[in-house]
Amino acid sequence: MKRFTFLLFLCAFTAQPMLWANTNTTQDPTEEATVEQVDSVAVDSVAVAEEVVMEPMPEAVAEAEEAAPAGFTQELKKRFIEGGPGFMGIVLLCLILGLAIAIERIIFLNLSTTNTAKLTSSVEDALKNGGVEAAKEVCRNTSGPVASIFYQGLDRSSEGLENAEKAVVAYGGVQMGQLEKNVSWISLFIALAPMLGFMGTVIGMIQAFDKIEAAGDMQPSLVAGGIKVALLTTVFGLIVAIILQIFYNYIVAKIDSIVNDMEDASITLMDMLAANSK
Repeated sequence: MKRFTFLLFLCAFTAQPMLWANTNTTQDPTEEATVEQVDSVAVDSVAVAEEVVMEPMPEAVAEAEEAAPAGFTQELKKRFIEGGPGFMGIVLLCLILGLAIAIERIIFLNLSTTNTAKLTSSVEDALKNGGVEAAKEVCRNTSGPVASIFYQGLDRSSEGLENAEKAVVAYGGVQMGQLEKNVSWISLFIALAPMLGFMGTVIGMIQAFDKIEAAGDMQPSLVAGGIKVALLTTVFGLIVAIILQIFYNYIVAKIDSIVNDMEDASITLMDMLAANSK
């Protein structure tokens, strides 16, 4: 009996650690499913957060684009389109043609400008040392209207001072005509551009009153478009006229300077011819 009791006690003592081991290593299946669900929810939350960060809202993008200031070129293009392609295109054509003629005249006048004092000194030395033919050779090798006038005067010097003076005056008028060539077109575009703008103003106001008459009611939204077109055409016409006027004044001043040099040089040439004939 004692042996049987001892055996039972021994079996119970050895079986208890095994039960503890099974209890610690066995995991509840519901608990494992709960852990997996928590992990999947965490992964989905991270992905959603990344999408929110990477893809901004369309409303925010539109507001940012509207808040960004437009450049000068974009604003000018926008106003040009709003003014209407009809009259705005004609005003732009006036600007392009006027600038083309002005640039051509400026280049021509700069090439026509010569050092009158240096040329006069060279011609005087040539007359004293080599005669009329040497002076004519100096004029051939020099560009500009002053040298051309000198050449004509020297070429007629053998016919007398009176004929030489007539040749200088006549050829001076020819050179002045070449200097003023196409300048009248610039003045035409200066006058035409604002007149086209005012015509656009009148047409825009007529369109505004036509809309009021058709609607039978005076609403600001009806007249705003026509008045806007009218003001834009006027503004662009005045801008074109101002730009061309600046170039025109520069060209006229340059022509006056060259003409004054021509007149002074002509008087000096006649004095040299008179001194050389004695």
